[in-house]
Amino acid sequence: MKETLPGNLIRISRQDGAEEQAEPLNLGERVRELRKARGWTLEQAATQAGLARSTLSKIENGQMSPTYEALKKLAVGLQISVPQLFTPPQRDQISGRLAVTKAGDGTQHATTTYEHELLGEALSKKRMLPYRARIRARSVEEFDGWVRHDGEEFLYVLTGVVRLFTEFYEPIEMRRGDSAYYDATMGHNVVSVSDEDATILWVTSLA
Repeated sequence: MKETLPGNLIRISRQDGAEEQAEPLNLGERVRELRKARGWTLEQAATQAGLARSTLSKIENGQMSPTYEALKKLAVGLQISVPQLFTPPQRDQISGRLAVTKAGDGTQHATTTYEHELLGEALSKKRMLPYRARIRARSVEEFDGWVRHDGEEFLYVLTGVVRLFTEFYEPIEMRRGDSAYYDATMGHNVVSVSDEDATILWVTSLA
């Protein structure tokens, strides 16, 4: 049985089991805004969502109340969750934070295996830690066991060639432009395998 949502409201379940009602908004305008933000025509958006163009047009113009199945298709097509269809953009919560680190101006921190240049140091309470690293190590024996820490990590090779060792996977050789995203609680080490010290961009999540 198809469920039709009353008006333009939706109830969102919270983790404690209670329900809260999202602020009312014009669903058609919201869908049109999301579509245009992606630079899609009606035809393109309808194809992405698996809906007829006429159906999407009626939704955007407030000429029909979509079923929950149609809402799910819309959300999938727009690559968002169903509740986000009913959540206005949080423009009033934009912090506008910005930190620029000029080349070579990052905070230097050297170890026996890596030379780190910490970036974005002017910002406090960051949710991620970006840093540029020169890889001095040439073998995993130079490390005192696995490196592991909370969060997730993104690695992007800037120069040279590195080998990424992880606890559960075979070593991976990576060259300029290659990247890896991995669970940082999993043991990991990176070594240079090129003649020169390789350099990489590392971004570690802090949340």
